[in-house]
Amino acid sequence: MTQTGDTAVRRAGLEILAVSFVVLFQELVLIRWIPIQIRVIAYFPNLILIGAFLGLGVGALRARHRSLLWAWPVLLLVVVGVSRALSGVAFTANQVSEHFWLLYHDLGPDAPVVEGIQLPIVLLFALTAGTFVPLGQFLGTRLEVFRSRSSALWGYAFDLGGSLLGVIAFSAISWTGVKPILWFAPFLAVGVILLGGSRRLWAFYAVSALAALTLVHLGTGEQRFSPYYALEAIPVQEGEILLRANGSLHQVALDLESEQGSRQRLTALLGYRYPYLQLGRPIRKALVVGAGSGNDVAVLLHLGAQEVHAVEIDPVIIEMGRALHPNHPYSDPRVTIHNTDARSFLNESRESFDLIVFGTLDSMTKLSALSNVRLDNFMYTREALQAAKERLTPDGGLVLYFMVGEEYIAHHLTAMLAHTFGSPPAIQYGDFFLFNTVFMAGPAFANARGSWPAASWSLTDEVIEAASPSDDWPYLYLPKRGINAFYLSTMALLASLGTLAILLVSPEMRQSLRAGKGVDVEMFLYGFAFLLIETKFVTAMNLLWGSTWITSAVVFGAILAMILVGTVVTERRTIRWPIAGAGLVAALLVVFALPLHLLLSTSPAVRLALSVLFVGTPVFFASLCFAARFKARPAADLAFGWNLLGAVLGGLAEFLSMAVGFRALTGLAIAAYLGAFLLARRVRADATPEPQPLPGG
Repeated sequence: MTQTGDTAVRRAGLEILAVSFVVLFQELVLIRWIPIQIRVIAYFPNLILIGAFLGLGVGALRARHRSLLWAWPVLLLVVVGVSRALSGVAFTANQVSEHFWLLYHDLGPDAPVVEGIQLPIVLLFALTAGTFVPLGQFLGTRLEVFRSRSSALWGYAFDLGGSLLGVIAFSAISWTGVKPILWFAPFLAVGVILLGGSRRLWAFYAVSALAALTLVHLGTGEQRFSPYYALEAIPVQEGEILLRANGSLHQVALDLESEQGSRQRLTALLGYRYPYLQLGRPIRKALVVGAGSGNDVAVLLHLGAQEVHAVEIDPVIIEMGRALHPNHPYSDPRVTIHNTDARSFLNESRESFDLIVFGTLDSMTKLSALSNVRLDNFMYTREALQAAKERLTPDGGLVLYFMVGEEYIAHHLTAMLAHTFGSPPAIQYGDFFLFNTVFMAGPAFANARGSWPAASWSLTDEVIEAASPSDDWPYLYLPKRGINAFYLSTMALLASLGTLAILLVSPEMRQSLRAGKGVDVEMFLYGFAFLLIETKFVTAMNLLWGSTWITSAVVFGAILAMILVGTVVTERRTIRWPIAGAGLVAALLVVFALPLHLLLSTSPAVRLALSVLFVGTPVFFASLCFAARFKARPAADLAFGWNLLGAVLGGLAEFLSMAVGFRALTGLAIAAYLGAFLLARRVRADATPEPQPLPGG
């Protein structure tokens, strides 16, 4: 290789490292920042992931065309500008109600209201995908330099290494609690490496990037950024501090000791105290999960609890509760604070409590036409309540506060509690300001009185099984299993957009369809199965990490690390794809059979290691299988186009979990891979190919 060739390869390696860093950092930034601006997007986080994947693939298909790099900062500016513009609009699928303005608490009564939420979903999906097209094209052209002048392995190593650095860097900077302008600044700074020597491009980039950063900064306000929310505390009146999360009413820290004050504070005090008045004995050792800013802890202390353990996942909410709560419950020596995930604590703790309290745990009322896998969903499952029961003393009891907006939600909760404790709970219903229903279950409340008799529902074993959310189907806010017309139409719209984009940029696919050559089903199935398990992992990992960007970072990191290992293994050792296929099916069968709650741990390091094994092992074998079969294709662009289209549909297929549960998605992925393996038997592939990356890797 000539010296000029060496220089070109080194330059390409640096650019691949930079663009891969930018891609993953930008993806995680958008997954976290856009939902803060447009509330409805928070319930469809996987669509940003799918949009990024689509954009990278479309860009890769344009690798031989004129560079679109100039459009990257412009498209990013458009995404930021549109998100900021739509942040002042209240999108709703319901008629305006108190619940509606609870969701958009920061907008006020004069905000414009738009009936229907598909517009921002589809618009942001398309715009997000667009920002990744120039980056995917840039990456594709630089990888071609390695294929033609060096080793493809090194090109993929730079690609995966940059992606891993992007995941790690964003994870680190997000934990510091800095404002969003410092989320965008790092990847925009690294993006300078991609510009080359064009002064015009430098000037264009500088103007667009500075405009985007300015819009981000102007839209930030006085919020504090935890690993989970954009938080702000607003004093309302004496003894009442309102906490907003991402602009929505999240908690109200109340003075729960004084018998004087506003009507709403006194009604809340009545509701909080009600279950403890039913106990008829002193409160010894209590556990509060979802302790928030400290209301439940304050009530327990005021009523004489001897020892209280408070579990809260958000460190900034704990800090705000410690500093701002009128009763300062977190300063009491009787209180032990655990800044961890509630499910992890319940599974790992060996302590026993005579009282366990489920705080309101982010339990807003039903959000019609919104996906419902949220931070609190995996706390309202049969497995979570069983874990709580196992932490109770023989005479202990469980208290669950909830704002019930629809009767079927109360039915779900009642069925779960009846399933767990063997008898229906006592239920007290009333307007208690922050909640309207108190559920009391367990031996401690065997004689408790309620105003809402659970016996009015027919709680047969069949009804309990059908109405009880589980870790496999954690949809407390859905009335029953199934996919309604809204989800079906949204999936169809996004699938159509993805198909149209791929056909527009892939003349090979258009020619193939015109010539009647049909679909490359094998490549389609590889793409479908891969993104199905990836998006399934993103959602399922909420059980371990909470419904935040952390989930995406863990999943992406595990996937990238295992693809890198697979690429290196393929380069150094011959592994025939049938062997890799057997390993893939075996790994997916383990994923199918293993209950997720077994991976919970109070140790983040242990939980991370288990997550990497759980997510990464199937991906490792999938990368080996795909590389072998993709290399055998005579027309790489055509194969990649069908693989990309399958991937988009596989990502959207995650919505099927609302009908069949998450385990069934793994079964669907296994079926897709087995179908691909059966098709591959028609072609003998004795040689081990040069390693190839997964699309968008």
